[in-house]
Amino acid sequence: MRKLSFLLLACILFTSSCAKRNDKEPVFKIKTTEGTIVVKLYAETPKHRDNFMKLVKAGVYEGVLFHRVIKDFMIQAGDPDSKNAGPKASLGSGDVGYTVPAEFVYPKYYHKKGALAAAREGDDANPERASSGCQFYIVKGKVFTDAQLDALEQKKGIKLTEQQRTDYKTIGGTPHLDGAYTVFGEVIEGLEIASNISLVKTGKMDRPLEDVRILKIKRIK
Repeated sequence: MRKLSFLLLACILFTSSCAKRNDKEPVFKIKTTEGTIVVKLYAETPKHRDNFMKLVKAGVYEGVLFHRVIKDFMIQAGDPDSKNAGPKASLGSGDVGYTVPAEFVYPKYYHKKGALAAAREGDDANPERASSGCQFYIVKGKVFTDAQLDALEQKKGIKLTEQQRTDYKTIGGTPHLDGAYTVFGEVIEGLEIASNISLVKTGKMDRPLEDVRILKIKRIK
């Protein structure tokens, strides 16, 4: 009877633990040399979500650098070649041998500060705007005025939602990237860490002079 009770309790605990995992919008802890960033992936971008989950499970991101950092813009990582790169190595071309089809969920998801998006090759070489199989960036951006947003709308022939305007005027972002790069998640904790990384001193090709590295990415929900 005691063995049966223990088995029943174990099954209940296992079921409860599994119930906490959200396979549609999983949450990951990104441990970096500068601190920890927590991101949530979106259910509406399943190809990017599942690909990120696969790469994390395979350990692809362990040890990669934030190889491209631009103040008031974004921080980019995910190049497998950056793991053991020397200080003069040119980075940003490493990949995993495939791309991920674009999944634009716009205007619901856009380039507000803290957005997690997929890097990609430019339109000339990549007219379908397919994402890199592994490289991603976190938006830092800057704060915009109404006049600047009005000019952007006119230039791109778009109409920003009220929420977009509010975010771009308060927390900031990079609205000129909207609808051109897949946003597949967002930072939910540790946004200050991403902001701090965006401020490090950089050299050639916007690479930090002192390595900023992803130590490990672990799924927590």
